[in-house]
Amino acid sequence: MSIALMLYDFAAVCGAYFLALYVRFDCVYSAIQPRFMRPYEHFILPYAAGCVVVFIAMKLYSTIWRYASYSEFVRTIAGSLLTSVAHAVLITVLFRRMPVSYYLMGGFFQCALLLAARFGVRLVHVFSRRHESGGGNARRVMLIGAGDAGQMILREMSQASEVNGRVVCIIDDDPGKWHRYLSGIPIVGGRDDILANVEKYRVDDIYLAIPRATPQEKRDILAICSETDCKLKQLPGLYQFVVGQATVSAMREVSVEDLLGRDPIRTDMQEVFEFINGRTVLVTGGGGSIGSELCRQIAAHHPRRLIILDIYENSAYAIHLELREKYPDLQLDTIIASVRDSRRMYDVFETYRPQVVYHAAAHKHVPLMEDSPCEAIKNNAIGTYKTAYAAMMHGCERFVLISTDKAVNPTNIMGASKRLCEMIIQSFDMKIKAGRAADIPQMFTHDGTENADKDGTGRVFEGVKTEFVAVRFGNVLGSNGSVIPIFKKQIEKGGPVTVTHPDIVRYFMTIPEAVSLVMLAGVYARGGEIFVLDMGSPMKIDTLARNLIKLSGYKPDVDIKIEYIGLRPGEKLYEEKLMAEEGLQKTDNDMIHIGNPIPFDEDAFLAGLETLMQAAYANRSDIREQVKALVSTYHPDEEQGAA
Repeated sequence: MSIALMLYDFAAVCGAYFLALYVRFDCVYSAIQPRFMRPYEHFILPYAAGCVVVFIAMKLYSTIWRYASYSEFVRTIAGSLLTSVAHAVLITVLFRRMPVSYYLMGGFFQCALLLAARFGVRLVHVFSRRHESGGGNARRVMLIGAGDAGQMILREMSQASEVNGRVVCIIDDDPGKWHRYLSGIPIVGGRDDILANVEKYRVDDIYLAIPRATPQEKRDILAICSETDCKLKQLPGLYQFVVGQATVSAMREVSVEDLLGRDPIRTDMQEVFEFINGRTVLVTGGGGSIGSELCRQIAAHHPRRLIILDIYENSAYAIHLELREKYPDLQLDTIIASVRDSRRMYDVFETYRPQVVYHAAAHKHVPLMEDSPCEAIKNNAIGTYKTAYAAMMHGCERFVLISTDKAVNPTNIMGASKRLCEMIIQSFDMKIKAGRAADIPQMFTHDGTENADKDGTGRVFEGVKTEFVAVRFGNVLGSNGSVIPIFKKQIEKGGPVTVTHPDIVRYFMTIPEAVSLVMLAGVYARGGEIFVLDMGSPMKIDTLARNLIKLSGYKPDVDIKIEYIGLRPGEKLYEEKLMAEEGLQKTDNDMIHIGNPIPFDEDAFLAGLETLMQAAYANRSDIREQVKALVSTYHPDEEQGAA
């Protein structure tokens, strides 16, 4: 190809200047005067050879011209202009001054012939691609975004033979672009015109190529697109555009997370990782959705030691193998233990002396806990108490409890048990700050061989400085037992998709967001805080289910049925982030707030908690009434009545 192009250029340069003379003398060869023809004949061959050398230096023979772009266009023009000027100077100096039209038309013809050969290749390729993509198997694509990213997508689709699709129309919210064309494709209107043009142009796929769009803007556009039967794809974000990855291959399926419509939580993770660096960190419930992600992020930032603790051996072993393979130099310990066993927890803290604890171990499934309320108290409340006590007595610096928005005005025993957990860490914090750590009772249901104050002097409680905090957030997308995996399995089976109530709403966040918040709490902590994420607007579960069905390529209530099965025991229509009497304080992060603690008598609470523990281990049937006596905001009968 390069040799052939060189020979073409040589002939084109010679022909261009002959054509200039020919046109100058009215297209009559015999009319060309010898005084102009002889300089041309003597000069043109060395000049043409020189042009080829210049073009080689400008890399005009190392380009794949079927993919030629603006850069190649500019270099071709520049090369032709440079050699044309050299031609005018040299032929005038060495031979004689030629007609002005010879210089001008010769340069013009030379440039035109050079461009014709190069961009003719691309033009043929583009037309052949469009012909191929116009076949019966090609998918008709609507492109949303007529900016730089959209142009890059459009260009690749016109060039790449492996892309089975053809853009038939473009949507852009800029009215100045409407009714114009981008690479021959009509820009048909804004987002309000999506539905009409999907039908008009028989669109199969919709590509969203607006990397700078805010999450709310994306949500609004995708909500419109989800009303169609089209398959949706989008660029992951601005980074892919900046680094030149705005390509069809970089497009990803639109996930239900994209429909949440809020900015992701942004934390100064450098500050978090500096806090973790060189410390021994324990993650209880380390095999779960939140716990395992905590372990991944902690392991990536050089802790002195990471301890994974879980009662379920399979999940603990899975994250152990993952981290061992990825971080072979990490000092990693995986322990099978129950947070309900005070002797075992004492032994773990005595052996490893963790400086930071992320307490993610908990029973969290609302319906299951309604059937086994005593287990929720044993594992969530009492397990947290025993773990917190062991942490306090073994020099732990920070203890971060992972709580839930279900702890706010709870109507189910799981939420009430998590509110008990929050009150436990607040009680610990108040006692420690008052210098009364010795007044915190040590709870166990067996002979206390691990009794903290063995000598009875109380000296062991001197210098206790553990800071206890809680982090409260909503439902986590993709976690074990969350609605998304359940809905996906139901869709795969052909339905029906089961929703408890058409008006039920929830706050949602992603696992990375939740983990970022939990880790940030370990840095912000001063003791006793309940950190709350501003999760934006809640989302209807019914809307979530319908969007997921549409994103899977089906029509709700047509291809996949939606069934409303009624609220489950202990379930309420909406979740709250804060109790009414709790105020908000700001932190350095605009999306993270601190709830002012609700005052309560910690001495009475701790005494009542010990009684509650005995009732739970006795499997008392009136356990809910005893919980209600400690958690004034717990109203178990309200939701039952609503159901």
